[in-house]
Amino acid sequence: SNPRFLWIVFCLMRTLLDFALSQEVYAPHSIRIEGHLTLGGLFPVHTRGTDGMPCGDIKKENGIHRLEAMLYALDQINLDDQLLPNITLGARVLDTCSRDTYALEQSLTFVQALIQKDTSDVRCTNGEPPLFVKPEKVVGVIGASASSVSIMVANILRLFQIPQISYASTAPELSDDRRYDFFSRVVPPDSFQAQAMVDIIRALDWTYVSTVASEGSYGEKGVEAFQQISKEAGGICIAQSLKIPHNPKLEDYDEAIQQLLETPHSRGVIIFASEEDVRGLLNATKRANQVGHFLWIGSDSWGAKSSPIHQLEDVAVGAVTILPKRSSIKGFDEYFTSLTLENNRRNVWFAEFWEENFDCRLLSSSKREDTSRKCTGQERIGIDSKYEQEGKVQFVIDAVYAMAHALHNMQRDLCPEHSGICPVMEAAEGKTLLKYIRNASFNGSAGTSVMFNKNGDAPGRYDLFQFQMTNSSVPEYRPIGQWVETLQLRLEELQWPEGEQVPISMCSLPCKTGERKKRVKGMPCCWHCELCDGYQYQYDETSCRLCSYDMRPNPNRTECQPIPIVKLEWHSPWAVIPVFLAMLGIIATIFVMATFIHYNNTPIVRASGRELSYVLLTGIFLCYIITFLMIAKPDVGVCSFRRIFLGLGMCISYAALLTKTNRIYRIFEQGKQTVTAPRFISPTSQIAITSSLICLQLLGVLIWFAVDPPNTIIDYDEQKTMNPNLARGVLKCDITDLQMICSLGYSILLMVTCTIYAIKTRDVPEDFNEAKPIGFTMYTTCIVWLAFIPIFFGTAQSAEKLYIQTTTLTISMNLSASVALGMLYMPKVYVIIFHPELNVQKRKRSFKAMVTAATMSSRISVKPSERPNGEAKTELCENPPTPAIQSYSLALPFWLPV
Repeated sequence: SNPRFLWIVFCLMRTLLDFALSQEVYAPHSIRIEGHLTLGGLFPVHTRGTDGMPCGDIKKENGIHRLEAMLYALDQINLDDQLLPNITLGARVLDTCSRDTYALEQSLTFVQALIQKDTSDVRCTNGEPPLFVKPEKVVGVIGASASSVSIMVANILRLFQIPQISYASTAPELSDDRRYDFFSRVVPPDSFQAQAMVDIIRALDWTYVSTVASEGSYGEKGVEAFQQISKEAGGICIAQSLKIPHNPKLEDYDEAIQQLLETPHSRGVIIFASEEDVRGLLNATKRANQVGHFLWIGSDSWGAKSSPIHQLEDVAVGAVTILPKRSSIKGFDEYFTSLTLENNRRNVWFAEFWEENFDCRLLSSSKREDTSRKCTGQERIGIDSKYEQEGKVQFVIDAVYAMAHALHNMQRDLCPEHSGICPVMEAAEGKTLLKYIRNASFNGSAGTSVMFNKNGDAPGRYDLFQFQMTNSSVPEYRPIGQWVETLQLRLEELQWPEGEQVPISMCSLPCKTGERKKRVKGMPCCWHCELCDGYQYQYDETSCRLCSYDMRPNPNRTECQPIPIVKLEWHSPWAVIPVFLAMLGIIATIFVMATFIHYNNTPIVRASGRELSYVLLTGIFLCYIITFLMIAKPDVGVCSFRRIFLGLGMCISYAALLTKTNRIYRIFEQGKQTVTAPRFISPTSQIAITSSLICLQLLGVLIWFAVDPPNTIIDYDEQKTMNPNLARGVLKCDITDLQMICSLGYSILLMVTCTIYAIKTRDVPEDFNEAKPIGFTMYTTCIVWLAFIPIFFGTAQSAEKLYIQTTTLTISMNLSASVALGMLYMPKVYVIIFHPELNVQKRKRSFKAMVTAATMSSRISVKPSERPNGEAKTELCENPPTPAIQSYSLALPFWLPV
């Protein structure tokens, strides 16, 4: 594509060609077959040489098998009356010695006939112009095998417009029709092979692999195609990409293996390398004592060949290899096994193959020095030696036939009236033949269609093999699937050194459910797994998200689920005790109330202040009832009743007690100053005062209803523990702690005021009133509620807040009611039922007499020594009571007699 580069290449090629022609150098080892049209052939008959030698040992399969496949195809075409009738195909076959530079020198032979040689200045000794034997014209070339060789040869052949069809070169670079416009191939390019490899890796769930390539176009371009496709596919990372240099040493292979071991999690190794390099890597693996560690994925250069793994079978076990889809050609097997030294003299390298194949020596001048056994010439291939058709034989035959079909169609179009080659065809340029090659389409030797796309590439069709141990403990290649545009892999037939389970080749193991990936910078396939903790769930592979306030993650943290809703259940231990106490209290309250109603007109009931007693008992009853409302399932109705009765029961109780204590206090305080009875001490007045106090509580509740209507809420914060599995949403009434205390605050105020009055009336004689039992009741109640407050607020942050606060509140109210019921009414009930003889009318005392008695009682406590003259004086009220005082009878005296 670069004109300057092409001009330099052209000049270089021209210089080499002129040098070759000036020396009249012809390939010393080549095959010549005469014909009307000559096809060139390039085959790696020998390996690369060492120690400065261009060629090494003979290659039996890759070299001789493929070469003989071309000769076999020519024979079949020349015998076919339908294909190229009256035209014989000849050949000029050269050895590339598996080296691109050597192949370039050899291929100069193909262009000799196209060079016009100036011989005007050359004369023989007799003065006559010399006679030159004109080299045969090569119309097309079959080959080469290695991609690096094909690239080198294609650069010179395109300059002389000689079409080229390769049977094994798969480098993606050769698909560039602008640079290699005269190159075609019957094998698919490595871009298809790379796609197949990517599909295999993804099918095996590998994400972290390394690559090894032989230096040159085949290896480097193959790995480059693999990296590009894997990047586009995503999910595959390259741990290391190594390159084996030209003419590698033993240390190069060892270094490559050591580098691969630096990333031990990358066990999968993609190999785009020559047979020699594959064998060198396997040997280095064995020397490093890493047999079974690497999981090889070999390209078609490895294929199903035995030579790369000979005596290294244990290292290759489990290797998955790719080979362009092929079939064994039965006709070639018959042809090749029938070859002998006598009937195959056209192959100049066949004698060398014979020696190598049968491990014998033909002549004393033989290069083989490792055996002394002489060849008899009677050996037979496949009988006296092992024979297996090489994998590329089919493609060699198809390449020759593709050239033949193109020439046939070209002759038919250019020479319609000639049965052979006409002058038009003789003078036709290589571009014309190239057009017919690209348009060729026929059924190949294996029955599959042979065709070319616009870049000269064949369609991608591959067979997949795995080198496995068989039942006979002899490892062999076994087919495991195919790739024809899509992968068809039989995973159940795969076998691995570690067992049937597919080994792992990944940088990091997959994260568990509920864990996110925290990727390592620069390595998308490497990550650390972090648990989505708390109330987070796994949103995707790399992130966690917080559940909404009313949700929590499910056990595997893949999604959120509603937080369970709880309430205080009747069967809960937190509810059983308060309910039990409330039921006992209700029964006792009903019993006391029934007793009082039944004995309503008896002196004790009347002396207790019947009206206020019934009010007080009603308040006590409501204090017990609130327990059931606090435990019942919250709804609008229950929440409404809670607001009403939460403070009402206590308010009624302490309003009644406050009215009683205030009455006692006013009576005796005023009695110290005057004998006039205080105002508002009648039963009606007491009920009015109590009702007024209760109405204030109801007024507050009504305001509360108006400002904040009752409703239920689900509190997710109360039991939102660190462990989401323990989180619960609490169904409760929309009553805050502050609102609850405010609701009880008025009752507590009444209770404190009542306690103050109880303290002030503590010196009133017990024979005359209930001051002391009321005092003890209030002292005990204050202690209960003083204990309630720190428990209630101290558990505000507890996960058991609902249960502790509800139980504490209900028990406190039950205890308060029980104390009042027990101290104020149980003694009276005891006398009414068990000592009815005491429940009789006592003589009435006037208001003045009671006050005088109380005054005297307080004065008797003064020591006699403090009295004048040491006498104990008693002051009596000698003034007779007024009619008003006489008619007034205090209803407070206790049941004990005066």
